[in-house]
Amino acid sequence: MTTLIGTPPNLIVSGFRAANGTGGFAMFDFAPVGLAVACTGVLFVTLLGWRLVPRRKPSGMEGFDSAAYITEARVPEEAKAVGLSLREVEAELEQAGAQVLALVRNEVRVTAPSLRRRVQARDILLIEAEAESLSNVLSSLGLKLAAEKANSDKDGVAADAEDQSAESSEDKAAREKGEEPVLMEFVVLPDSELIGRSAREIRLRSRYNINLLALSRQGQRSVARLRAFAFTAGDLLLMQGSPEALGEFATTAGCVPLAERELRIPDKRKLVQACAIMAGTILCVTLGLLPAAIAFSAGVLASMAAGTVPPRSVYSAIDGSVVVLLGALFPVAAAMETTGAAGLVARFLLEQLVQGHEVLALALILVVTMTLSDLMNNAATAAVMCPIALGTAAQLGANADPFLMAVAIGGSCAFLTPIGHQNNTLILGPGGFRFGDYWRLGLPLEIVVVLIGIPMLLLVWPL
Repeated sequence: MTTLIGTPPNLIVSGFRAANGTGGFAMFDFAPVGLAVACTGVLFVTLLGWRLVPRRKPSGMEGFDSAAYITEARVPEEAKAVGLSLREVEAELEQAGAQVLALVRNEVRVTAPSLRRRVQARDILLIEAEAESLSNVLSSLGLKLAAEKANSDKDGVAADAEDQSAESSEDKAAREKGEEPVLMEFVVLPDSELIGRSAREIRLRSRYNINLLALSRQGQRSVARLRAFAFTAGDLLLMQGSPEALGEFATTAGCVPLAERELRIPDKRKLVQACAIMAGTILCVTLGLLPAAIAFSAGVLASMAAGTVPPRSVYSAIDGSVVVLLGALFPVAAAMETTGAAGLVARFLLEQLVQGHEVLALALILVVTMTLSDLMNNAATAAVMCPIALGTAAQLGANADPFLMAVAIGGSCAFLTPIGHQNNTLILGPGGFRFGDYWRLGLPLEIVVVLIGIPMLLLVWPL
């Protein structure tokens, strides 16, 4: 809430001001009101607000109490599983809510093995199963616990030699890399490609070579039949695989790992270049040398030319859904203004609710914007509310700036629901929160925003 580029609603509000004939807002025009609201909010949360947050058990790695065993099961020569593909084995195990996590052959452990791989005698399968169904899982395929010494280990050396000759390229690669599988937690981002799809549809094993061990949604944990579970934003996933495979998964699937990752800076020269490009871009906007859109587009091109940002990262950083959403809503907002719909809504608000009182009208614009931001994208909310704010100011014969600033503040204060902002969604799973937990702190915080924001708007941007 302190700079023009801090959040999309600020840019949208500035664009509507420019279209209204008074020019866009400058780089730091948002700072006086934004800093006052932000600092007061931080003080409120620090001193009192944290007491309003429900005590939930965070869904940490130790919190995945799945009541399931991860068991090593040996495949005897007479076992039913011999000759079956892992896909067929898992079809049998799925009846009991179990899954194969890894396969050990010739002392080589293959994490998330291909489902086309055939099970051989003397293999060891790492199986996750509920405690109650473990015995049925083993007996259905004729498996034995690996701790049980086989009585029929005849010609063991010859069998080992034969298995060694049949060792696949996948086994050899795993042996050469020497990568030990690790556990890592991920939070599903709101724009992740996983949303609405299951592990089976995404082909986690064949595509990423990793296992999904457990899932937590709003504090509720599940491990049964995970492959058919459709993901949603904010889900907390417990994954198993090599560090390299997990890193690739986080990058391409749109997830945030809940673990420390080493920060690598390519070199000091690029660090200086990146800082110089950013500082120069902000300076151009602050001094009014270039419009914000042109200045920052030039900054992106300069970063690509200098090699501080890979071109592929530029494309992946563009949120296509927001671009399309705004592209669709701007004509709607323009239509509201040109057809008089915005003025009609503003007139209704003034006559029925605030009865021509300017300060009450300003507070109402702020409250309505915050409420809409709790339910829809904040950029879309700003695009819808700006024409209404301008219409309200016109009906009152007042300065439009405080009303537009109220829209900017309200668009950044979505605290009542986990869907109001992606930050709200990201903490839903790791914090073990529920949908209804947010308003307990969010409602008092939004009241504080109104109590501080309205006087500051009147002070900095007089009506």
